[in-house]
Amino acid sequence: EAQLVESGGGSVQAGGSLRLSCAVAGHIYSRYCMAWFRQALGKEREGVAAFNADGTTTYADAVKGRFTISKDNTKMTLYLQMDSLKPEDTATYYCAALRLCADFEAGGRYWGQGTQVIVSS
Repeated sequence: EAQLVESGGGSVQAGGSLRLSCAVAGHIYSRYCMAWFRQALGKEREGVAAFNADGTTTYADAVKGRFTISKDNTKMTLYLQMDSLKPEDTATYYCAALRLCADFEAGGRYWGQGTQVIVSS
């Protein structure tokens, strides 16, 4: 069973917006700190945004002010609103349930399949 399912990726021009969604199984949604990662060609996977254990959020410096992580508890869905997209944002984006809250480096206990974002100049 797919426990994290991403959607919303696509191809957009620089300056455009996309909203990624990740439907999460309830037992994961309620027990883990959820996060978004991305991996671009030739680069290491990096944490993008995450909910912390206390409900606050953490963002990578590269996306601060442009990306917003949110969630809908009724739908058990995680979102990543991406505005003012740049070509450097081109990557495969993954939602994940973190092994350890506030620790991108520890990675996810559960991962989505990824959704591709392409930003053209």
